[in-house]
Amino acid sequence: MQQQTELAELSANKCFGGWQKRFSHKSEVLNCEMQFSVFIPPSQPDTKLPALYWLSGLTCNDENFVIKAGAQRVAAELGIMLIVPDTSPRGEHVPDAADGAYDLGLGAGFYVNATQEPWKKHYQMYDYIVDELPELIKKEFRVQDKAAISGHSMGGHGALTIALSNMKRYSSVSAFAPIVNPSECHWGQKAFTHYLGEDKNLWTDYDSCALMRQQGQFLHIPMLVDQGLDDNFFHTQKLSKPLEDVAKEIGYQAEFRYHSGYDHSYFFIASLIEQHLRFHAKHLGIDTQA
Repeated sequence: MQQQTELAELSANKCFGGWQKRFSHKSEVLNCEMQFSVFIPPSQPDTKLPALYWLSGLTCNDENFVIKAGAQRVAAELGIMLIVPDTSPRGEHVPDAADGAYDLGLGAGFYVNATQEPWKKHYQMYDYIVDELPELIKKEFRVQDKAAISGHSMGGHGALTIALSNMKRYSSVSAFAPIVNPSECHWGQKAFTHYLGEDKNLWTDYDSCALMRQQGQFLHIPMLVDQGLDDNFFHTQKLSKPLEDVAKEIGYQAEFRYHSGYDHSYFFIASLIEQHLRFHAKHLGIDTQA
């Protein structure tokens, strides 16, 4: 990888004794300027902080979670750094859906490494999340080697597939209303056809159900999934449930929880984010006494 340019700090706001900051940098992997947000909890100067990566869903950028989820209060209490990347490459020369559709192109990177034109030059989000961004974070911040990962919808898909393929890197994984079987739902099929091509055998690297079956008895990463039962995408995009079925099939003790009345919005995330942070804290070795 080529040498990265320095971070540019775009904003900094005092928050629960820590700092909510936003940065930009030149990504060599994505061939564009990228932005990401970081919540830095209050800590001692020489402390290496545990970190959680949050991956957002379709149409989002790095600010949606920061503004809407209300995660900073508990992250400050637990001493967890929150790292929130964008959901796709951005910029004047980055391709987008020809019709401006919300589920392809800008804001819809699906956390895959694209192999097809015109996407492959920029849409290498898997490598950005797994390698480039963590290397930059470790260079610029005091963080522990192993992190937790979580996300919502398309970001839940990203968190699950990345964790299932890189279990040594992550202490735990959680998701809200995740796309778990993209090979068999409209959102995933549309994105994968454009980014990865027509060969469905190549899609399995980014399908949580396929990855869980492949790992089988070697699965060991703690997993928590929450799903709202009034989510209008629950059935149409086959969220959450197909992965629970695979977990039961192979005897994997992941926790799937279903909640009456909750939808697909950030109101759902805000309602349960504290539980997710405490779940991750436990596996990051943090004292979780409330």
